Amino acid sequence: MINKIYRKIRYNFFAAMPASRVSEHKIKDHIRKVRYNLFGEIPFLGRKSSAGETAKSHDRRLREGYFEAYCQGKGLDIGYGGDPVVPGVQGWDFEHGDAQYMNGLDDESFDFVYSSHLLEHLPDIDAALTNWNRVLKPGGFLLLYLPHRDLYEKKTTLPSHFNHDHVRYFLPQYDEAPDTLGLEQLVNTKFPKHELIYCRTCDEDYVNPGDDLPSEGEFSIELVLKKGG
Repeated sequence: MINKIYRKIRYNFFAAMPASRVSEHKIKDHIRKVRYNLFGEIPFLGRKSSAGETAKSHDRRLREGYFEAYCQGKGLDIGYGGDPVVPGVQGWDFEHGDAQYMNGLDDESFDFVYSSHLLEHLPDIDAALTNWNRVLKPGGFLLLYLPHRDLYEKKTTLPSHFNHDHVRYFLPQYDEAPDTLGLEQLVNTKFPKHELIYCRTCDEDYVNPGDDLPSEGEFSIELVLKKGG
């Protein structure tokens, strides 16, 4: 308990704001950081629940047996934003520290690590994947859910029409210069000893109202990777 309190004070309260979170609203963001750390998800005081991209995929994943297959045991949801992948998962967001480094979390301490629509925001993708893998137990699952360039961005080069914080785009398989990474190629190169369960496009209820308007429904790439021993 003492160690947990020490880590929370050192790595959460006094950690610098993540580079990907820096904005013109510095004071407001720091107030939120302290409030979320103090009150967690207590109504009106802490972080509010918010249905985001993860919530969109819930019914499909339930039908497919995703939660039973990949979200068992102790889990970490990185960049959860009040929209946890399953009840009881440990959430990590800007108030906890930089998602690229995960300072304060022990090595090999989670059975699954999930992240939705975050990797496209992070400047150092190699550091992020290294540390997400670091906190994952051997045999555990790394679960990534990212915006599909052609379904969400609907353009091939930066900047994004719909989110100017995006620093790269993603396609399911192969890189496409100058701004797009192939997710399958990325993880296979980074983690050659891991087992790629699948990497596929998820477009349930997808609607494109026009290239200059945000898409509706699912517009993502879903990847499941099993960590080697």
